[in-house]
Amino acid sequence: MSEHQVAIVGAGTSGVAAAVALADRGINPLLIDRADQVGSSWHSRYDRLRLNTGRQFSHLPNRPYKQGTPTFPTREQVIEHLERHARADGIELRLGCPVERLDRTDGRWRLTTAAGSVDAAEVVVATGFDHEPFVPDWPGRGDWRGALVHSSQYRNPSPYNGKRVLVVGAGCSGMEIAYDLATGGAAKVWLSARTPPNIMLRQGPGGIPGDFIATPLYHAPVPIADAIARFGRKRSIGDLREFGLPIPDEGIFARSARLGVAPAIVDKELIAAIRDRSIEVVRGVESLDADSVWLVDGMRIDPEAMVCATGFRQELEKLVGHLGVLDERGWPHATGEKPAAERLRFIGFVPRPSQIGFAAKQARRAARAIARELR
Repeated sequence: MSEHQVAIVGAGTSGVAAAVALADRGINPLLIDRADQVGSSWHSRYDRLRLNTGRQFSHLPNRPYKQGTPTFPTREQVIEHLERHARADGIELRLGCPVERLDRTDGRWRLTTAAGSVDAAEVVVATGFDHEPFVPDWPGRGDWRGALVHSSQYRNPSPYNGKRVLVVGAGCSGMEIAYDLATGGAAKVWLSARTPPNIMLRQGPGGIPGDFIATPLYHAPVPIADAIARFGRKRSIGDLREFGLPIPDEGIFARSARLGVAPAIVDKELIAAIRDRSIEVVRGVESLDADSVWLVDGMRIDPEAMVCATGFRQELEKLVGHLGVLDERGWPHATGEKPAAERLRFIGFVPRPSQIGFAAKQARRAARAIARELR
């Protein structure tokens, strides 16, 4: 058994943010992850991925990106940013070590891991949103003879050259993958949108990152923020109703508050591909058979492959479900500096534009509170 002042579960963006914020206060944390890489979800994403928010708002605490980094860093640049700071002095990094359960024992926290127990005075859980890929169990899915992958398994369009492909899910990843396929040699691309998404452009007029405007709106009253965002969408994107993407009745900020759903942040080139029908938007998937996909409106399509950008599950129940710290959705009922239980905090579970930057703010505040408690 090993003992530490602070253990952080999850070495992704939020976990590394917590680690460097603690190190800045002279606290040497244990940063532990089930994967064998820092930022494992970034390593496994598609090749063309880049941040959909600006680098100014999307870096680790007090650690901006290297000079010369573009406004929207690439996947490789984000990975390098995380790797470099996760391995800095003062942080003990332990990879390939799944944490199976967290318990309160003799006034300390005990982490049960595959390699033995770890005791810590304080624990930060930072496993994040992208923990377990989720694919719906559609009727007939077992009969489907085509290729079917989750978006976390998609890399690039080369395996789909000349094929008909259905992308399920109209969030950021689904839209970007659909565009990647449509411009990368697929014969036909459908984009299935069960619920019309709220959409924002990655880059506004003058090259300003969209989150430069969106982030401050989270501090405004929801009806005002939604009205401003709706006006901005009409001006920058226009009416996409005839292409299958009407503006939702529920605005960006109301939906975020109710469901924890972030908007789809995309480039204007993708909107053009929807308008010229290089990407055909269709309704949600109802069922599958051997060769066909049936949609909720009764339409039948015949893709040869499906890419399911259908999200992830946080899967916190096994780790902390017995501690009474989760709400009915399975989300932590307290995040950031506020502990969900004595000396137990969650970071990175609030969906926001500039997610990395928001987690960095949470990490700095949590580190301040942890340092105070340890004293």
